Amino acid sequence: SSIRFRFERNGHILGASWVLLTAEKRTVLFSGDIGRPHDPVMKAPVLPTEADYLLVESTYGNRQHEETDPLDQLEEVIKRTAARGGTVIVPAFAVGRAQSLLYGIHTLKSADRLPDIPVFLDSPMAIGATDILEKYLNEHRLNRDVCDAVTKSVTYVHAAEASKTLDQNHYPKVIIAASGMATGGRVLHHIKHLGPDRKNTILFTGFQAGGTRGDRLLKGEKEIKIHGEMVPIHAEIASLDNMSAHADYEEILEWLGHMRKPPIKTFITHGEESAAQAMKGHIEERLGWSCVVPDYQQTVEL
Repeated sequence: SSIRFRFERNGHILGASWVLLTAEKRTVLFSGDIGRPHDPVMKAPVLPTEADYLLVESTYGNRQHEETDPLDQLEEVIKRTAARGGTVIVPAFAVGRAQSLLYGIHTLKSADRLPDIPVFLDSPMAIGATDILEKYLNEHRLNRDVCDAVTKSVTYVHAAEASKTLDQNHYPKVIIAASGMATGGRVLHHIKHLGPDRKNTILFTGFQAGGTRGDRLLKGEKEIKIHGEMVPIHAEIASLDNMSAHADYEEILEWLGHMRKPPIKTFITHGEESAAQAMKGHIEERLGWSCVVPDYQQTVEL
């Protein structure tokens, strides 16, 4: 028998979709990562209206985003780091977060809220994703002029050697590099060379999974292993709390609230155990749906 798929825009990052699968007259909805309805760059998710079975993410199932404006925090962090002659190192996810940061810094500079310090995008993958953002203007909220202005305000770093020389320049600057949780990528070189200096700041801008370098630095670890050696960390550790591209539990409930009738069963996925269990509780309490948090490799017949 035939199986049909329908993809709908889901905010979050460029190209993110939820997927409705139809087979044997049954429908299964895979939420994927759900974006935020008022994201400054990405358009709001299309709202689903029905499905027999639902798999829904729960990354922020136990948290609500703060009301704070992340641009205010970004301004403060860059200003105070620049004032002491330091560099802001931003471990950033190459698709989505890197582009949101570039747009945020451009917005602050345009409003004369930041000095005109250089910004380097040091990630070939993020550079490629930014090019795609420019190519598909109808997929986000930024028009051609804004896209052009944002990309003109940043220096792309392609070669690995050019990336390494950034750490030798001791003037104030912002370096945005992958990976977002400092698990790999070019950002590790920057943390290794700039992390020991108190003038600098390591700025995290998104969810840090338990046990990653990002998570451990945010929890206050003063020494971290990079490329087989222990690196002392004296740089300021900061976090932008409200820049996540993931919907929080209230925004997920709002996304679910447009379903015309409850799914037969809702499976809570893609979240740490505490977040998944919390999301299950929120959906059961608010919507009265039948929910389950599946075990690893569990099989369910629909």
